[in-house]
Amino acid sequence: MNLHEYQSKKLLKSYQIDIPNGQIISSQIPDSIKLHLKKNTAFVFKSQIHAGGRGKSGGVELINNLKDAEDFISNQLGSKLKTYQNLPHGQPVNKILVEEKIAIERELYFSILIDRQTESIIILCSTEGGTEIEDTAKKNENLIFKEYISVGEFPTEQQINNLSKKLKISIETYLEFKNFLQNAFKLFLEKDLSLMEVNPLIISKNNKIVALDCKISLDDNALFKHETLRDSFDWSQVDEKEAEAHRAGLNYIALEGTIGCMVNGAGLAMATMDLIKHSGGLPANFLDVGGGASAETVSKAFKILLSDKNVRVVLVNIFGGIMRCDLIADGIVSAIKDVGIKIPIVVRLEGTNVEIGKKILDQSKLNITSADSLSDAAKQAVLFSKA
Repeated sequence: MNLHEYQSKKLLKSYQIDIPNGQIISSQIPDSIKLHLKKNTAFVFKSQIHAGGRGKSGGVELINNLKDAEDFISNQLGSKLKTYQNLPHGQPVNKILVEEKIAIERELYFSILIDRQTESIIILCSTEGGTEIEDTAKKNENLIFKEYISVGEFPTEQQINNLSKKLKISIETYLEFKNFLQNAFKLFLEKDLSLMEVNPLIISKNNKIVALDCKISLDDNALFKHETLRDSFDWSQVDEKEAEAHRAGLNYIALEGTIGCMVNGAGLAMATMDLIKHSGGLPANFLDVGGGASAETVSKAFKILLSDKNVRVVLVNIFGGIMRCDLIADGIVSAIKDVGIKIPIVVRLEGTNVEIGKKILDQSKLNITSADSLSDAAKQAVLFSKA
């Protein structure tokens, strides 16, 4: 689960990590900021969306007068900001973070994340903080510094010293850096984060370590322990169908194709999408209805699939392990009648009572094509999608 920058910084501040003084606005500019702008005091205006690349897309500006500030707010609030990370649709800007301008001496890159390959937590740092960190990682890996921390452990003095030397932290700033790193790591552990990225982490003119920008992602599996953070998630930042699926207890991700997919099991869903692509089609979504899919669950899933106007056919691929295929078939027929589906439905069933399930589908007299295999189902769906 992703947080907005302003939410991430609130967390940082609660762990004694310095951030710029700032204020969130969702409509008009507060009088306190107007007063400073009239005196040509500079502020950084930052549109809040769940995507990087805002600066290159006009979502971050340094402004020192009231007219430019009003223009920025007028152009950004209520619009969809598109960056290289959220194309093609962009994400809505509902809030803008206005922060003080800080005199920067140096920009660094700092992040903490889970490294599943080594089954450890990794701290990544670089002297090349800022907007081009991805290019730095590709072109000059020697400028990316790493320290691995075993799960349950804490960064040692030696590891902190190593990073400090590689980042060329001065003697005057070392204690600040050490406190920052320890507090950041504590936050990462206590809030069950999967990613914390501070870019840039700056050293100010007065040798202070300040988090100028921050991105935080929480582990979805641990959200039950952090209800306040869970409830603060901004659902406007995801596809409306994804939000509706979440409320219905379904796992759904919107894609750009024309073949709606309804599958039970994440692995089976991925295999289904691969076969659709292999057969010359494009999946419109990933949708896992779970192993115990009921008629009500299937009905909700159909409604979500059909809310995507690009969907021209639905491929249902269900393995009847926990539930019998005849019960699943009854649920599919009931859901189709309930929703009133007009487009073709291709169904592949496998498992207990599969023949009875197929018979139920065939006798329904609905626009259902029963497939004998997953490959057959994918080919049938692709043909319907291009008809």
